[in-house]
Amino acid sequence: MSNNQIPREDGIDHTLPLLKEGYEFILNRKRSFNSNIFETRIMGKKSLCMSGRDAAQVFYDTHLFHREGAAPNRLVQTLFGENGVQSLDGQAHRHRKEMHMSIMNEKNIKKFQELAIQYWEKALDHWTKKEDIVLYDEVKELLCKVACTWAGVLVEEEEIKWLTKELSEMFEGAGAIGPNHWKGRNAQNNVEKWMGELVGKIREGKLIPPEDTALYQYTWYKDLDGNLLDPSIVVVELLNVYRPMVAIAVYINFVALALIEHPDEIEKLKNADEKYTYMFIDEVRRYYPFFPFIAAKVKEDFTWRDYKIEKGTLAYLDIYGTNHDENLWLYPQEFNPNRFADQGNDRFSFIPQGGGEYLTGHRCAGEQLTIEMMKVSLDYLVNHMDYEVPEQDLTFEMNEFPSIPRSRVILRNVERKLTH
Repeated sequence: MSNNQIPREDGIDHTLPLLKEGYEFILNRKRSFNSNIFETRIMGKKSLCMSGRDAAQVFYDTHLFHREGAAPNRLVQTLFGENGVQSLDGQAHRHRKEMHMSIMNEKNIKKFQELAIQYWEKALDHWTKKEDIVLYDEVKELLCKVACTWAGVLVEEEEIKWLTKELSEMFEGAGAIGPNHWKGRNAQNNVEKWMGELVGKIREGKLIPPEDTALYQYTWYKDLDGNLLDPSIVVVELLNVYRPMVAIAVYINFVALALIEHPDEIEKLKNADEKYTYMFIDEVRRYYPFFPFIAAKVKEDFTWRDYKIEKGTLAYLDIYGTNHDENLWLYPQEFNPNRFADQGNDRFSFIPQGGGEYLTGHRCAGEQLTIEMMKVSLDYLVNHMDYEVPEQDLTFEMNEFPSIPRSRVILRNVERKLTH
């Protein structure tokens, strides 16, 4: 039996330092302890914080960790939903993940790409008629239109504006305290009611969406006992399609910010080969903050690196810190797409949207859609648009979830490029 003691942070509770330091909370302590694992207390609970490739590999071992009951209630109530795929384990998780992956086929991804281009084209026409646009707000609505069409729901313009606002408040309020958190919870209740009515109409035969869409497939999906999923579960999982798709606006904002902060990249990206385009996108996902960390609970007692890890302990895997680990990334605080020319996308080192197996594990089911939407957006920002960047506050805070440039990226005098 190991006699090693896991490094422990002194003090009664460290929730306030977590809120103050945000994305860098685990990374800062990893450096001070010089350890990829340490113990602290968050929201009154003993918590293990883990970082790095080896920690990620252990964290995604389903024999050692499970997800049920790990996520804080405030995230369940605004971000994941009750009994969503993120909180399931074992066969139940694999069966639910299969439902999500069933719509991530080649045909549907191609359709998604086509819709992304279609709505960027329409948005660009609209933007050329305005003096200034706030990119973050504009692309949220664009993404909501893509999500609705791709998932099988055709909605009116005014309904799109309402839905964009509600979905935005859900992910923007997920890490908030006070009024913004309650706005997020109210938004989730509103959208769940709206989606529940759609599911009811489909099962009553009053609405028939295309069979290859999420709305159709999820409504008629059966559980492990052969029964149709409860409508509330269908709604939760549909929200796990819509909400993250609109949240891609955060990444698109950072794509634009990266182009502003690194103008030399624009020439490299003009008509760049696909490999460099994906390298740039991956570096945006690695460098800028998106997910801070994810939670799980220890399933069984085990020993890791001569430390005894006890069953039932709450554990957090450092997403941001692993993507900025000096042992994994050369000069991680520098923005450098070329690092991906040789390094590749190791599923436990590069984890902006979770790690592990994509098809069957807890890695984000919509990761490929995120990358494709970022690719289309990058192409438009580099090859299809001319614009000015007025003076503005482009700083972002590391203790805001999600972190977004304060100005939301303002573009002025947007024009369509005649040639590219």
